Amino acid sequence: MASEAELKAASEKYIPKDYDPALYKLRHSFAHVLAQAVVERFPQARPTIGPPVEYGFYYDFDLDVNPTEEDLQWISERMRQIIRENHPFHVREVTAEEARQIFRDNPYKLELIEGLTRGQDEYGNAAGGPVVITVYQHDGFIDLCRGPHVESTGHLDPDAFRILQVTGSYWRGDSRNKMLKRFHGTAWASAADLQAHLARLEEAARRDHRKLGRELELFANEPIFGSGFPMLLPKGATIRRILETFITDYERKAGYEHVYTPDLAKKELYIQSGHWAHYKENMFPPMEVGDGEELVLRPMCCPHHIQVYKCKPRSYRDLPVRIAELGTMYRYERSGVVGGLSRVRCMTLNDAHLFVRPDQIKEEIAGVLNLMKKAYADLGIQDYRFRLSKHDPNDKEKYVDNPEMWAKGEAMLREALVEHGLPFFEAEGEAAFYGPKIDVQVKDVMGREETLSTIQLDFHLPNQFELEYKDSDDRPKRPVMIHRGVISTMERMLAYLIELYAGAFPVWLAPVQAVLVPIADRHFDYVRHLAQRWTERDFRVTADLSSARMNAKIREAQLQKVPYILVVGDKEVAAQAVSVRLRTGEDLGPKPVAEFEALLDQMNRSRSLQLLPG
Repeated sequence: MASEAELKAASEKYIPKDYDPALYKLRHSFAHVLAQAVVERFPQARPTIGPPVEYGFYYDFDLDVNPTEEDLQWISERMRQIIRENHPFHVREVTAEEARQIFRDNPYKLELIEGLTRGQDEYGNAAGGPVVITVYQHDGFIDLCRGPHVESTGHLDPDAFRILQVTGSYWRGDSRNKMLKRFHGTAWASAADLQAHLARLEEAARRDHRKLGRELELFANEPIFGSGFPMLLPKGATIRRILETFITDYERKAGYEHVYTPDLAKKELYIQSGHWAHYKENMFPPMEVGDGEELVLRPMCCPHHIQVYKCKPRSYRDLPVRIAELGTMYRYERSGVVGGLSRVRCMTLNDAHLFVRPDQIKEEIAGVLNLMKKAYADLGIQDYRFRLSKHDPNDKEKYVDNPEMWAKGEAMLREALVEHGLPFFEAEGEAAFYGPKIDVQVKDVMGREETLSTIQLDFHLPNQFELEYKDSDDRPKRPVMIHRGVISTMERMLAYLIELYAGAFPVWLAPVQAVLVPIADRHFDYVRHLAQRWTERDFRVTADLSSARMNAKIREAQLQKVPYILVVGDKEVAAQAVSVRLRTGEDLGPKPVAEFEALLDQMNRSRSLQLLPG
């Protein structure tokens, strides 16, 4: 059997490639210290698994009592004591039979051991080779674990962790199994790092689009619709309508032609495109509609836009053909990951497909990048970077097996990024199944990245559908496809913008741009007149004619983050004016109606991110 030093060195391979190794080992070690403290507090608790995760760790226990705040305080203090005692983490290799004997009273560990003997990891996935069974021990606590860990508990900062909450979690994520208690923790290298993270958590909670979506009446999730099918309320629908007009106007001016294509198609369409083979698990099951015909809710628009291209003969003079659609798509996201607007099962993508000659690829990619930059500037999106998303040459199931195609496509996208002077990083295994991508990665308040925009280069689908254009030599040639989405899905973009602005949308995007607040009932007619006048000018203005007092109405408008609050009294009516207050609390005083109209018109046209010009 391997020595302890050899086992510790070998365990380093389990650190995910995008995880800081020092933090991974630190958090894994905190998870074991937590497990020891929990078992000491609750001797009946059965530990299951406790891995590092983003920003911390968790550990699941079979525990039939609900820990109280007093319990969590005791566990935290015991963890600090264990850390100060500086217990070394020892590892040794054991046989399956030895492991069964050590964990004979824990059915969860016994199940894990059986999986290890079959070449599976702790999650039931193929481990890619023989599995060495190891146990780690510090103090009196021993755990079935592959590592790695820090050298001793003394390498942990006792003031750099926090138990955040205890939730329910099914063993191995299967609702047919018993519900366990999951202890969530965050852990860092220093107390200062912990405090900075807790501040980010507080800010993220303040900006959470699910919370703000309820408070600002933007969207709702109704159980009767099922998970992942949110509905936009009038205010949320207004923002979406503005975004749709915003991006389609940009596309139209850039030479895109907009289409409407069906949300369903025969299964054969997706078999031909390859989505059925490569994406089936993320698609809804087929619907039988008689005569043996099976219809599928589309997960992508590309096969549909291909049919638009094929509807008539194409010449080299016709290219590029730029086809765009606000396309509604359906993807079977697992119930455990759907939530709010950011992960949904029904989405509308700002989608487009460009059919180009090989000599047009660079120019068209440049056009997409310029369009994206314009849209981002108007929306105030600044914190982003570019990723060249490549295939994994060893994964023949996920990716089309065509090494020459992949090498060509990845080289062309890399060259485009370099020529535009755009800093980027490369990521293997992030490509679409049919081609490489340039992905635009934006950060949320927690610093987490998600893909908002994408440019995909595709030599594969044109072959699958035998697409052609007549070249200058009168011979048929194969076009190249560029798949692109500039502002993502309407749902994800709305979620992102809610959090970016913390619900305080800029004037041009705000669902309600101004609220008229009459001081007394005698001012109602004037207020109604202005509201009607401005609505006809396509300004989004409402009048608060409720019985609440003026200060309460102003406060409510501020809570709803309405940009302008217009107070109307006798003086304003006599002067044909409104008294303008900003949602930030600043009082601009009386302004003639025509002056306020000019202000609102200017803010809409300029798409300013501020409340006032300049």
